[in-house]
Amino acid sequence: MNVPAGGGYDFRLRDLSDVGTYVVDDRGHIVDVNPRAEQILDRAASTLLGKDAHDLLHRGKYGEPLPRSRCTVRQALIAGETRQCDDEWLECGNGSLLAVSWLVTPYQNGEGDKGALVLFREGSTSGAAEGGRPSAASMAELDRLALLAEATATLTASLVVDDTVRQLIRLVVPLMADWAVVDLLTEEGGVSRAAVVHYENGVRVHRRDLEGPMTPVPQESSMPLSRALRGVTPSLVGPQDYQGPPDSDIAVAQRELFDGTGMHSASIAPIRGVREVVGALTLGRSERSAAFTPDDMLLAEDIARRAGLALDNARLYERQRRVAETMQRHLLPALPRVPGLQMAARYLPAPDASQVGGDWYDAFVLSDGSAGLVIGDVVGHDLDAAAGMAQVCNMLRAYAGEVEEPPSVIVNRLDEAVVRMAETTMATVVFARVERLEGAWRLRWTNAGHPPPLLAERDGPARFLDEGSGLLLGTGLSPDRDDAAVHLPPGAVLLLYTDGLIESPGHSLDEGLDRLARQASSLVDRPLGTICDALLANVRPTDNDDDVAMLALRVPG
Repeated sequence: MNVPAGGGYDFRLRDLSDVGTYVVDDRGHIVDVNPRAEQILDRAASTLLGKDAHDLLHRGKYGEPLPRSRCTVRQALIAGETRQCDDEWLECGNGSLLAVSWLVTPYQNGEGDKGALVLFREGSTSGAAEGGRPSAASMAELDRLALLAEATATLTASLVVDDTVRQLIRLVVPLMADWAVVDLLTEEGGVSRAAVVHYENGVRVHRRDLEGPMTPVPQESSMPLSRALRGVTPSLVGPQDYQGPPDSDIAVAQRELFDGTGMHSASIAPIRGVREVVGALTLGRSERSAAFTPDDMLLAEDIARRAGLALDNARLYERQRRVAETMQRHLLPALPRVPGLQMAARYLPAPDASQVGGDWYDAFVLSDGSAGLVIGDVVGHDLDAAAGMAQVCNMLRAYAGEVEEPPSVIVNRLDEAVVRMAETTMATVVFARVERLEGAWRLRWTNAGHPPPLLAERDGPARFLDEGSGLLLGTGLSPDRDDAAVHLPPGAVLLLYTDGLIESPGHSLDEGLDRLARQASSLVDRPLGTICDALLANVRPTDNDDDVAMLALRVPG
């Protein structure tokens, strides 16, 4: 999906045009730099990117190289906290030394990469007081820019609305306010008070009694929150602004908010997305005596603007994910009734909103009365993968229903069709036939690059059906596929599944397969639906970010 995932740097550094800025990775190498830094250091970006910032730039007062133990950037990276220094020296491109005041704050982007953001000003220019020391105003500006940089980096690191709201609150409470209130406009046109958080004894505490749905925004209301939710400029307010006759239900909710929190001063700013207003951010003070100032309000507006971009992206991404997931669920079939056989199926979407893909199952009655079983996975985790899944699923069902042919012949025909699809598609699939022969049941199947089916019997350990394996679909190599066959003992359970059930970044595939076999053996006598639910709960790794499709079958005992 074409939605920023918080992994880039240009978006952040463009917001910092008044201060020199560069970004280093966890090794201390420069990965991004803004034009102001190039100007101050008299160095082109091409001479900075990829270089060790400490070795290239950081110097002592007399130009001598500094040991890494004295490097503020490294200290910030190791400690994971913001560091500030007033008397640092950097070497410019012409060899001269530049006195700077800098602030270093660690960051982590949406891909999990860590590093540090370095903001610096010339210590001897107009931003400094006498003696080359930076003025209080200069350092306050650095603090503000650092907060905005952290806000941008933090808020764009997630594409989940709830996570973004949580990070927004963490940024402003208690640094700017005792209270933070986030109101979000819903897609149905209403308002949801998503969070009311108070800083108490070092902990951020939700006031659940003040959270929840509210009525739509009245277009005629002149009250501050209503205006902010319509995208009007921010405002400084207090409880007195809501003491008069309320002009809407939202005004009533605001009066209850001030009464319930004891806030004596608040700043309300609209949260604007790219296309529309997303909500409003209210910052309030109750314990600290100082009221919000216009400068505070402008800072809150800047933070709310960054939150709006992040929330807009998150909403768009979640909307696309819902479309893909809904389409995928609607394409998954109702299981057919086959005399003598029990079937159950499950589909579980990925836990991460950034993952939705092409896992599917299918089951249908063939022309000779046999049951056709399919489990498959189209490569990818996006709307294209879900669309590719629909095409592959429908083609396989059509080929299987034409004539009675071995599974390998049908899958070979499917492979040829996949190669001719307009969009490049690769997929794994198991296609099987469950046939009744003289009172017994036989499974015939072929496997195109998919995890092997699992057969769990009442007597004996579960075993994987590794035979009949071949290359996945869509390679264009036209491999010769094999069929395999096995008799299904009475009461046995056959399980077809996708790799999301067993794969984990932190464990080997063999560990996942062993875990699945052990669990299936212990559950073989339970109802099929119970078996599927237990396998999802006990086998699927907690660190797995993939979806899971599962199809289970039991032959009569």
